[in-house]
Amino acid sequence: MIGKNIAYAALQKGYSALYAPASKIIADIGGQETAFLRERRFHHYCRPALLLVDELGYLAYDNAAADILFQLVNRRYEQKPIVLTTNLAFRDWKDIFPNAASASALIDRLTHHSHVVVIKEESYRKHEARQDRKGLTDEHDGS
Repeated sequence: MIGKNIAYAALQKGYSALYAPASKIIADIGGQETAFLRERRFHHYCRPALLLVDELGYLAYDNAAADILFQLVNRRYEQKPIVLTTNLAFRDWKDIFPNAASASALIDRLTHHSHVVVIKEESYRKHEARQDRKGLTDEHDGS
């Protein structure tokens, strides 16, 4: 939600923004049959003033997917901002990337000139589910 709010604020200030889950970006670029078509898709994701890449870390990536993410980040590096959301600490990126070098290079570019926001609280969805269960329990107890 924080990422989407940042993108919304950018739009309100007149900047362009694009939101996409990491898995969609990888499938989109990686699914192109020719180098020319891949370049067009990279351009699509490099064009907006702000790119919001959501849900990095929910899936493991092979070498090809890691290369796509690296190329995208590298093309925007020091040119245009990226907001990236993940449920993993940087030290855990080794679990989703095939080799430490790709994870290290990605982290290096993402964290240079950046603001990292770490949220250590329970997710809102988990909190809401617990509240819903608590409400059901209270109803059954006659509370």
